[in-house]
Amino acid sequence: MSVPASALLRTSGYLVADARGRLVGRVECPMYGTEPDLPDALSVRKGFFARRRHVVPASAIDQIDGTSGVIGLLVERESLRSFL
Repeated sequence: MSVPASALLRTSGYLVADARGRLVGRVECPMYGTEPDLPDALSVRKGFFARRRHVVPASAIDQIDGTSGVIGLLVERESLRSFL
């Protein structure tokens, strides 16, 4: 399931869980790449003082639950790319 890019704009602060239900981190902000006004990925930070972040592409998102503030992924957290 692919989520619309506009849904990524409202996800700052949501928790992200991988396909096995393990916590990946918290959404820091949407990331823009292909188009300047529509996000195509999320920046996810593991802890409060963590320096490394993960890139979660929109194609890896299974569902966004707005009531509980959790994003479910189709992939495991080991397959996500990290950056500084």
